[in-house]
Amino acid sequence: MAATLERDSATTKGGEWRSVTRLVVGQPASDGAGVRLTRVIGTGTLPDLDPFLMLDEFGSSEASDYIAGFPDHPHRGFETVTYMLAGRMRHRDNQGNSGLLLPGGGQWMTAGRGIVHSEMPEQEEGLMRGFQLWVNLPARDKMTAPRYQDIEPGQIPEVALADGTRVRVLAGRLGGAEGPVSAVATEPVYLDVALAPGGRFEHELPAGHAAFVYVYEGSAAIGGKEIARSRLAVLSPGRRVAVAATAAARFILVAGRPLGEPVVKYGPFVMNTADEIRQAVSDYQSGRF
Repeated sequence: MAATLERDSATTKGGEWRSVTRLVVGQPASDGAGVRLTRVIGTGTLPDLDPFLMLDEFGSSEASDYIAGFPDHPHRGFETVTYMLAGRMRHRDNQGNSGLLLPGGGQWMTAGRGIVHSEMPEQEEGLMRGFQLWVNLPARDKMTAPRYQDIEPGQIPEVALADGTRVRVLAGRLGGAEGPVSAVATEPVYLDVALAPGGRFEHELPAGHAAFVYVYEGSAAIGGKEIARSRLAVLSPGRRVAVAATAAARFILVAGRPLGEPVVKYGPFVMNTADEIRQAVSDYQSGRF
């Protein structure tokens, strides 16, 4: 590992290359009707990373950890991105949408002015694993009409690189592949990277985007800084990022354009002012979602 780290550190020196500004360890949490998960963004350690409001990793082979699912609950003012690694989850909402999330697939839901939905397991045993990311909406779009996009596993392109590394492109571009998800406000990048042993992955990012790497298998290094499993690396500004590993590793690389607006959170509502939060609560309680 030492030789790889030194090479990586030398290559990433300079303002063009992103480095690790901090490492974050997720915290055990429970959400929905008792689903056990790890919250990585949205804690006291890392409340948010504009435009990202929350990142949860869920993963268990014990049905009791996930079987109760996420019954009907509201959202307003942001978008949710669910990416499944294993397991089956059924989405339903009060807009008439229904979709089955399959291994390797997911969904991108824009809550906008208000939506009530559920996410319930369609399995009683076996592994359930994946991520949910919350992405903020700018003030001008917070009251937009709700939208839902089902992402079938086959819709996500996979790019095979020369060293054996594989990259699934959920959002953004890699070579000639373009992810199925786009959001004009935050111009997101969302890559699932499987590094081959001794592999190295380089990618260009918009210089002003906030970005992070979350390692969920093995370990990796950026700029000479080792990132252990279940660690999130917040990245410095820059145009390029390089991730290296001596053994096989998997991570997600996520980036988005910061909104630079006030954020007021109250449970499933994320707005710009306290008055807007009070209105959201009133609208939900009055059945106006």
